[in-house]
Amino acid sequence: VQLQASGGGLVQPGGSLRLACTASGFRLSVNAVGWYRQAPGKQRELVASITRRGTTTYADSVKGRFTISRDNAKNAVYLQMDSLKPEDTAVYYCNTEAIWGQGTLVTVSS
Repeated sequence: VQLQASGGGLVQPGGSLRLACTASGFRLSVNAVGWYRQAPGKQRELVASITRRGTTTYADSVKGRFTISRDNAKNAVYLQMDSLKPEDTAVYYCNTEAIWGQGTLVTVSS
């Protein structure tokens, strides 16, 4: 039973990335899933979440720029990140119940 986060990388301000959270050993579709991030020296914060029925919530700092979605056929949840800013730089984690992915680094820099 594990989660795998992927899709991070280096992107210029204003650019886009799509993160993927895939599950193995269980069905991700039955759970609410959250994307969190932790920047250096800061606490981990919830960025976006999606319920099993597809209801989404976002942190104020990413509203209008990030979109969380799920593909139950692929057993995955995605985080589309547009109009990225340097302050979005962090390690991004996905979470469901007590299960955490290993994190993927997003760096926004010119």
